[in-house]
Amino acid sequence: QVRLVESGGGVVQAGDSLNLSCVFSGQTFKNYAMAWFRQAPGKEREFVASINWRGDLTYYSDSAEGRSTISRDNARNTGHLQMNDLQPEDTAAYFCAADAWATAPYKQPTAFNHWGQGTQVTVSS
Repeated sequence: QVRLVESGGGVVQAGDSLNLSCVFSGQTFKNYAMAWFRQAPGKEREFVASINWRGDLTYYSDSAEGRSTISRDNARNTGHLQMNDLQPEDTAAYFCAADAWATAPYKQPTAFNHWGQGTQVTVSS
């Protein structure tokens, strides 16, 4: 059974950086595309970034483009989301997701069957 565990969230100041991690277990990680989504209180879950199984195709939301980098280490069964120049509007719970059958550009939450429990990111001004 696939399990995803996120870590790395926290309370930071505007302009700071965070590196979120997602540890995958239960199946062969390199068979799965991976993505990060976020959800703020009262809002729908929204796409942040995604990466294909091999790690050579990445996609970003408009708000994440240029400030974030998604990566993966298939040998360590781990994915990362490096976020720079964080702003108060980035405050949300961040979730990693994985699926073996998702198709590029992996931007729809409904494309993913496996989700972590989320890690909270709070950015103060």
